[in-house]
Amino acid sequence: MELIKHFLDIILHLDVHLKLLVGEYGSLIYLILFLIVFTETGVVVLPFLPGDSLLFVAGTLAAQPVADGSPETLLNILYLIPLLIAAAFLGDNLNYFVGDYLGPRVFREDFRFMKRKYLEQTQAFYAKHGGKTIIMARFIPIVRTFAPFVAGVGTMKYSYFIGYSIAGAVLWVVSLSLAGFFLGNIPWVQHNFTYVIYGIILFSVLPPAIQFLKEKLSGSSAAA
Repeated sequence: MELIKHFLDIILHLDVHLKLLVGEYGSLIYLILFLIVFTETGVVVLPFLPGDSLLFVAGTLAAQPVADGSPETLLNILYLIPLLIAAAFLGDNLNYFVGDYLGPRVFREDFRFMKRKYLEQTQAFYAKHGGKTIIMARFIPIVRTFAPFVAGVGTMKYSYFIGYSIAGAVLWVVSLSLAGFFLGNIPWVQHNFTYVIYGIILFSVLPPAIQFLKEKLSGSSAAA
């Protein structure tokens, strides 16, 4: 329970924690951010890392000066964006090849950190949206971790997958990082940053939540 509380505190006050990490680790923060984004995208058993809010907060810090009047910012947006695009793309590809290696047998049973229902939900998403799932899933927590994995498990050719993977990584990182860069230092946003993080989380989980409710309602109607 304490671990969960600590994890939630980090997510909801990500701006404070990330700023402390920048002060403590200096340039190594770029490696830390790379590893977090790569892990969330590339390690299928760890789909709960705060990717969306992390990109927004990192973009915010890229617009904040190290000290009053200093031209140097806490993070450099010109380094940050290409680095995190690379992290997202490489994570996608690792996930694809792991799925390709394991094959359809992963759908036969539940694993401790890899629930069959997540795989089935992502598979249903593919059935509805096709290859665009790779791009759309980028903006949906959990689904973005399983989407490339399921693409590898299924029959999607790598030559088809890679284009969507590049587009998804670029759109995800650029949009959220620049949103933080241009909006994060607005006084209202700064004073209500926790609520902004709530908003990002809500916006991220809304699509799968709506889909879940639709399935429940359609199931109830069918049963009636």
